[in-house]
Amino acid sequence: MAGHADTLQDLRQPTRSLRHAIPATWAGFTSLHDAAMADGDVPTRIKEATALAISVVKRCDGCIAYHAKAAARAGATPGEVAELLGVALLMDGGTASVYAPRAWEAYNEFRASTTGDSWRDVPPAVVEVARDLDDRRDLADEASGRNGDQRPAAR
Repeated sequence: MAGHADTLQDLRQPTRSLRHAIPATWAGFTSLHDAAMADGDVPTRIKEATALAISVVKRCDGCIAYHAKAAARAGATPGEVAELLGVALLMDGGTASVYAPRAWEAYNEFRASTTGDSWRDVPPAVVEVARDLDDRRDLADEASGRNGDQRPAAR
């Protein structure tokens, strides 16, 4: 799978084209987004981490990339993101066991690009869960005769 920054880049031109085709609608969406994500009783970092968890349940790779980047930039901590991804796993079950690791990977990709260290301040239990998920995926790949690069693409 390409990097999550590549997903955002791939969406840039079609998004620009659609925004020009429906400027009033897009402006309304932008206003809604800005109002919903503004700091308030709930800080922006938590709102973006929550949007990332919702992106997992919606199974939206573009949403995952966008909100992972926004959560990292807003200062969401690895612990906050991991716990919210756990809620997504609770609410969505099996499919979230595929999309939550993608979201975690995306968050860490963007966090590394903003801080230079994707694992700093990650609680040890979270690191252990991430390693366990990687091990389970590797075992599933071995059992099916695939390597990690042959996993089915997202819908």
